[in-house]
Amino acid sequence: MSFYHVCFTVPDLAAAMRDLTAAAGLAWRDPAGGRLGDSDYRIVFSAGGAPFVELIEAAPGGPWGDTSRPGLHHLGFWTSDIAAGTAGLDAAGLPESFSGCPYGRAFAYHRVDSIGAHVELVDQSLQASFLDTWDPGGPPMPAIDNPTEPPA
Repeated sequence: MSFYHVCFTVPDLAAAMRDLTAAAGLAWRDPAGGRLGDSDYRIVFSAGGAPFVELIEAAPGGPWGDTSRPGLHHLGFWTSDIAAGTAGLDAAGLPESFSGCPYGRAFAYHRVDSIGAHVELVDQSLQASFLDTWDPGGPPMPAIDNPTEPPA
């Protein structure tokens, strides 16, 4: 099973987009703004299909931790069952550090200390709206079939 995106938190979204375009030839969708709990953020995904690069700009201290410096935040995986996937990762010793579920967003971050970042599980029910926004006409992406097992 492969991840469908890698996410970096960045203090300057425009600068990160510019630099990744120069360094890797990435093209971008239009950035979008949002709010999660008490945290405002700006987000963008690369164009061209999976695996996507996601950039998040937000004030430090919210769901993304210390965003004052750029860094790898997570690898994102679709899951067929967010609750079972979260329970499986917790049981594997990868504790949930943040859940979007209480905010009506079916995703969860799990800390993976050995890589200094997180794994994000996103419920597959959100995939159609993700594709509509970030990859119009793009193909469906596979979900983790056995959500009680950590992503391989």
